[in-house]
Amino acid sequence: MEKQQAATEIDAEAARWILRLDRHGRTPELEQDLEAWLAVDPRRRGAFLRAEAAWMMMDRAGWVEAEKRRVAPRQILTRRHALLAGGVAAGLAAVCGYMLRPSRYVTEVGEVRRLPLRDGSVAEINTASSIQVSLNTNARVVRMDQGEAWFQVAKDTARPFVVEAGAVRVRAVGTAFSVRRRQNGADVMVTEGIVETWTEGTRDKPVRLTAGEKAYVSEADPVNRIVAAPSEIDRELAWRDGNIDLAGESLADAVAEFNRHNRRKLVIAEPSIAGEPLYGVFHANDPQGFARAVQVSLDVKITVEDNQILIGGDTGS
Repeated sequence: MEKQQAATEIDAEAARWILRLDRHGRTPELEQDLEAWLAVDPRRRGAFLRAEAAWMMMDRAGWVEAEKRRVAPRQILTRRHALLAGGVAAGLAAVCGYMLRPSRYVTEVGEVRRLPLRDGSVAEINTASSIQVSLNTNARVVRMDQGEAWFQVAKDTARPFVVEAGAVRVRAVGTAFSVRRRQNGADVMVTEGIVETWTEGTRDKPVRLTAGEKAYVSEADPVNRIVAAPSEIDRELAWRDGNIDLAGESLADAVAEFNRHNRRKLVIAEPSIAGEPLYGVFHANDPQGFARAVQVSLDVKITVEDNQILIGGDTGS
């Protein structure tokens, strides 16, 4: 098996490609060779885009400096070539330092976003969530301030992928898993591969979860691991397709889930029905359609108002 390249090696090769294209132009032969190089590893395309952006920044900076100091532009370009040719990785690190700063991504209520990351990984971010992504040469860290996200992680043994949700940590190399931040912990579900999870202060005692397992990781108590059927995990991740999949959850739990996704809130006006189990797949952004289904299923009344929908009670629509 071919040894996987380190991220720094990929960055260096990307910079050399930019230099070749600048010197010789985008000839059909070079374009074909470039596409072949990019196709080998998904991380290469991100590295190439970063190198290209850095090259453009250096070009603009050089012309500004030439204008200020009346230095010949050709001298600036020569220095730029020397920078990349003589110290590719170091040059990119200096120019692209700002690109390694954390990036924040926020979804609004009802929004689900699919986000390709520069390392080739993918994040799917659920409603009303906020994450901060830091990708550098020795680690990939996602800080989850609130909400939920599912990650398809590009394998890179030199740069572990760690999600921080409060005091909870989830680490993976090449796998797929979700993390939902709770008030005093986090839910973790593994859909592919293996992850390790722990809390601050217990790094030396991580709990390993494999595909098909989920856990509630408390900031204060031991990890509560559960082996789940694939269909159960698929149901819990139905939000990625814009759905809420119920298989016996209580009306109260279903209402809480719908309210995560909508500004018009569902309200249970009849406490005695809160524990009733429900079944079915519903559009996450259609609380009124869900309420109509509950009306038929439980034989209760609903009241549709501007900002809320009442389920049960004495008044119906």
